[in-house]
Amino acid sequence: MTVETESTPTPGPGSATVRVRAQLSLSTTAARNLATTTKSKPQMQEITSRWLLKMLPWVQVSAGTYRVNRRLSFAAGRGRVGFSVAGSAVSVIAPSLREVPALRGYEDDAVLEELARRFVQRDFAVGDVLVQEGAPIEEVFLVAHGKVDRIGTGKYGEQAVLGSLADGDHLGDEALTEPSGTWPYTVKAATSGTAMALSWSVFQELVDRSDSLREQLLGFAADAAQAQNAHGEAEIDLSAGHEGEYELPGAFVDYELRPREYELSVAQTVLKVHTRVADLYNKPMNQTEEQLRLTVEALRERQEHEIINNPEFGLLNNADFDQRIQTRSGAPTPDDLDELLSMRRDTDYLFAHPRAIAAFERECNKAGVYPATVDVLGKQRPTWRGVPIFPCTKIPVSDQQTSAFIAMRVGEDNQGVVGLTQIGIPDEVEPGLNVRFMGIDEKAVASYLVSTYYSAAVLVPDAIGVLENVELGHARG
Repeated sequence: MTVETESTPTPGPGSATVRVRAQLSLSTTAARNLATTTKSKPQMQEITSRWLLKMLPWVQVSAGTYRVNRRLSFAAGRGRVGFSVAGSAVSVIAPSLREVPALRGYEDDAVLEELARRFVQRDFAVGDVLVQEGAPIEEVFLVAHGKVDRIGTGKYGEQAVLGSLADGDHLGDEALTEPSGTWPYTVKAATSGTAMALSWSVFQELVDRSDSLREQLLGFAADAAQAQNAHGEAEIDLSAGHEGEYELPGAFVDYELRPREYELSVAQTVLKVHTRVADLYNKPMNQTEEQLRLTVEALRERQEHEIINNPEFGLLNNADFDQRIQTRSGAPTPDDLDELLSMRRDTDYLFAHPRAIAAFERECNKAGVYPATVDVLGKQRPTWRGVPIFPCTKIPVSDQQTSAFIAMRVGEDNQGVVGLTQIGIPDEVEPGLNVRFMGIDEKAVASYLVSTYYSAAVLVPDAIGVLENVELGHARG
C-alpha cells in the first residue's frame, strides 16, 4: 500500500493509494499553550438551599443566653423511653424512665435500675389487642418497637382511632391520676413489635420499700390535683356572666421558678492557608477568599443540621410529646398533614426531607389532590392548606427509610420558634459569623479561626409539631 500527499504522482497498476492532506494551520492542542482558560469558582456539592435558616426569625442575644419565661405549669411533659437490644432480648434503659411524667426529675438511679429490671418483654403481632377499653389498668406499657393504635368508642358506638403510639411511647401511667383506674380506650397493634410491661402490683411493692419513690409519686399527685387549664398551666381564677354586685375572685399569674435558658452554641474550625499560595496564586481568584467562602458554607450547613438535630436545643428533640403524631398508614397522606396542622392555632411553615415531600405528593396524586404553589423568595414552593412546604435535607432518614415532617409557628410575637444569634461580634463577616486571624506559624502557614454562634428556642410547646415515622418507600409498578 502506498501513502501519498496530493503532490505524489499516481502509482502504477496493482498498488493501493491513501491520500493524506498536509496540515494547513496551527492545531488547537498546540494553541492552548499560548492561551489562558476561563475558570469557575470552586464548586461544592454540600451546599443546600438552607430554607430553615432563611425562614427562621433571628433574635439578637446580646448576653449570649436567652431565657424563655413561661407561666407556671403543673403538668410534667412526656418523653421517649430508651431501650437496649441484644439479639431478640430488649431491656429498658433505666435513666430514660424519667421521661415518664410521674418520674420526671426523680434522682435515685438505684431505684430506677431496679424498676427497669422489673419490666417484662411482650412481643405482639398485627391485630393483637394489648388492652381492652373499660378493663382495669393493671400494667404500664412501654412500646419498644412497632406501632399501636388507641381506639375509642364514639357517641353512637362506632370505633375511632384516637391516635397512634410508637417507639419509646408509654401508656398506663395515667392510673396514677385517674380515679377509676380503667382503660379509657382499646390498644391494638397496627404492626408487629415489642412492648415492655410492668405490673402495677410489682410497681407498688417497690413503692412500699422506697421512701424516695413514694415522695416522688405524692408530689406528682399533688401537682395533678392543682387547678390547671388544659395545657397544665396554673389556672387564673376568673368570673364571667355574673350580674349585680358579685364578689369577684382574686387572681394572679404565677411564673416558672426555673425557666429554661438557651446558651448560644458554636460551630468552629481553623482554616489554614500557606502564605506562598496566598502570595503567588491569587489571579484571577483570591485563594484565601475562596477558601473562606467554602468554609463558611460548610459552617452554615452544620448550623442548620444542629438546629434540627442537636440533643440539647434541636427542634426534633425539643418537640413536646403531645405534639408528636404517627402516620395513619405509613406514607404521609393529606389526612396526616391535616391532623398535624390542627394541633396548633397557626402554622407558618412545614419542613421535610425532599424524599418525604415526594412521598406526600405521590399520596396526593393517588387521591387526585394537587397542592397549590406559592412564590417564596423567587422560588415556587408547594403548599398544603396554604402552608408552604420547604425541603430540608438535615431532617434524618432512618435505616428503615422513615423520616418526619416538622410543622412550626415562628416569631416571638406569635409565641413560636425563633433562631438565636448575636450580631456585631468582632471581625464579623456575616451575621453571627466571624473570621479572626490567628497568626503565621514557623512553617509559613497562616491560620484563621472561623466561628458561627447560634441556637434555637421553642417558646411554647405547641409552636412545633412532628409527624413521625413517615415511610418513604413505595411499590413499584
